[in-house]
Amino acid sequence: MVRNDAPSSRAGSLALIGGELALDLANTSSGRGFPSELEHLRRPEHVAEWAGHAKILAPEDAVWLAEAAKDDALGARLLNEALSLREDVYQLGAAIAAGRPAPAAHVEGLTRAHARALARAKLAPIGRGFGWTWSPREAPVEAVLGPISLSALTLLQQADLTRVKQCQGEKCGWLFFDATKNKSRRWCEMEVCGNRAKQKRFARAHAK
Repeated sequence: MVRNDAPSSRAGSLALIGGELALDLANTSSGRGFPSELEHLRRPEHVAEWAGHAKILAPEDAVWLAEAAKDDALGARLLNEALSLREDVYQLGAAIAAGRPAPAAHVEGLTRAHARALARAKLAPIGRGFGWTWSPREAPVEAVLGPISLSALTLLQQADLTRVKQCQGEKCGWLFFDATKNKSRRWCEMEVCGNRAKQKRFARAHAK
């Protein structure tokens, strides 16, 4: 059961450890499948807050969107589509990390999300090349979700998928892209899940 009764959301302060924007979105839910599961995107303004934190939106655009999302129609669409895209990314990432085939339904979900976002995108000069851009004021939902779906597709198409991993920490499950030279990373954060595992091993060793 997801704990939606938490006193405040951590959407604006969650550690961005995924190594890819799409994986950071997947990590906006903690402890999936456990009684301690905690949902950080509980309301539309939490999506706007996280988008600012993840630097998808400029600070002023994140503040604007949080206010604009008080409109029931926009708020519902922003939250529902963000959670749907997050589920697609999470299920694909978890399957890849476990060496399972990618679930077809979530491949299709990601494809549809990207197509919707691309329909509102503009091709614009970025640095020495070009890239897709979105106007937060003209297409607020797509401005948040477009860069995420693009991140997910780029990961699936161009990255070494053996580097997509799931944290081995107890009751964690966060996803990350292992950029270490020998693919040795096991934890979302060594200081958190890694240390907890060390402490448990130490306790077991001294309990004998």
